[in-house]
Amino acid sequence: MDLFIFARFHARPGQQGAASEALLEVLAPTREEPGCRSIHAFRSGRDPQLFYIHSRWQDEAAFDRHASLPHTARFVARMEPLIDHPFDVARTSQLG
Repeated sequence: MDLFIFARFHARPGQQGAASEALLEVLAPTREEPGCRSIHAFRSGRDPQLFYIHSRWQDEAAFDRHASLPHTARFVARMEPLIDHPFDVARTSQLG
């Protein structure tokens, strides 16, 4: 069963550009991963500091592998100081 990930990132004031850049840079290497079915980054239309990633994975194991890869570790290290909250990632399954 596919796994759907929703990740939320609220940038600190003045860090929107850096957050957007970090999000865009992690997309291409993630799309190359064998278990990644899709990944997209979004910016809120109402709050320019708010960003999201939505991704779809073959299964939990594929996402767990993703979490251990160097490009993912670099993304986390780069993004953590740019946001004003702890990482907010939801692992979900589709209802219908």
